[in-house]
Amino acid sequence: MRLALRSLLVFRLAVGLAAGCLLAIGAEAPQYVGVTSCSSQTCHGSVQPIPNGKVLQNEYSTWLVRDKHTRAYANLSNDVGRRIIKIMNLDDKGVAERCYPCHSVQVPSDRLARTFDRQSGVTCENCHGPASQWLEPHDKPGWNYDRVVKELGLYPTRDLVRRTSKCLECHVGTSKAEVDHELIAAGHPDLFFELGSFMAVMPAHWNEADKDPWFTVRAVAVGQAVGLREQLKRIAREAQKGPWPEYAELDCFACHHGIYTPDSWRQDSGYRDRRPGNAQWNLSRYVVLARVIQETDPATAQLLTTEIGRLYALITALQSDRNQIAAQAANTAEIADRLAGVLNGMTFDQAMALRLMKSITADAMVVAQDGERSAEEATMVLDSLFVAYSNNAPANADPRIKAGIKNLFAQLDPPSLYNAVTFSASLNSLQSLLQ
Repeated sequence: MRLALRSLLVFRLAVGLAAGCLLAIGAEAPQYVGVTSCSSQTCHGSVQPIPNGKVLQNEYSTWLVRDKHTRAYANLSNDVGRRIIKIMNLDDKGVAERCYPCHSVQVPSDRLARTFDRQSGVTCENCHGPASQWLEPHDKPGWNYDRVVKELGLYPTRDLVRRTSKCLECHVGTSKAEVDHELIAAGHPDLFFELGSFMAVMPAHWNEADKDPWFTVRAVAVGQAVGLREQLKRIAREAQKGPWPEYAELDCFACHHGIYTPDSWRQDSGYRDRRPGNAQWNLSRYVVLARVIQETDPATAQLLTTEIGRLYALITALQSDRNQIAAQAANTAEIADRLAGVLNGMTFDQAMALRLMKSITADAMVVAQDGERSAEEATMVLDSLFVAYSNNAPANADPRIKAGIKNLFAQLDPPSLYNAVTFSASLNSLQSLLQ
């Protein structure tokens, strides 16, 4: 025990000295020191959460045992990963450039400390930032969270907009990390994200600093706005520099489904505002947000609806001017960004949670006909909202609603067999239970 403690102290001293050196010389690029720096039982490696503490202190243990992020790097060498790399014809440099940004980190080698182990996957520093400068001071007297964020570069995950932005660096992508149609065709899963659902299954390894009982409802709203913003920024990048049209921006299952059936709901419903054969834009990051802002800010809702409609027409036409698409996407992203800030400052309550669930289910056919991805997003949001509603108003939480949401999830698997008519009917059934 004494030897282990001595080793820990030596390690933390070494890291602290390294951090001090970096601060002394004014280094602009802090280092990634690796997850072992957080694993001490007296830091974040406790097996059980420590009661009455400002942090749980079992964050490392939770991540190591239960968090899928630990397998991110290992997934590059499993059967699917090796097949994707082979199909993409990626050498070691290509794997580093294409895969490391989200399955590990991709930074210059001088930013990786000797204690950094790439095989750990997606670790603390992917979300909280490289730790060499803030690791030693962040829990010491005189240093509080706000000061460490401002002066030493700890990433401010307590802010919902910033938290979602960090998640979406991989779950939507950046200029250095994108899952495009080429990568999907090679076997990589398509990307989707709903903040409330993803936080619920992470699993949570933190004490939420915000004690608002309806925090999850606000997280859902903010997550939708930031998700749309990042998708629009991605479209702007792709239209300017990449192959266009980028099919990953379209509704996957508008193409990947059987059409030679006598009861094709797609053919029965028609091709809204687009030429038959032109796949529609994937509106999943807007379909729920439209209902959220209609309930919270009708004026902005109308503005966003107008701008989204213009971009929808450009994208689904397939032969539109790329610069026009990029400009329209960038302008609309600014609206979504402002909206995210507004939603983050709002107060949500039981009545709002119920209105949002009613609004989503009331537009059953519109939501359903936007495609499988929109139906999936709506289902995740309904699930998050109902969990929050059940936790705060259990007497009003009809168990039939929970069963109905479970039925919605079942209709999304496999996604290629998704049927809008059936899904719409199920949403209508939920609507009747919410009255």
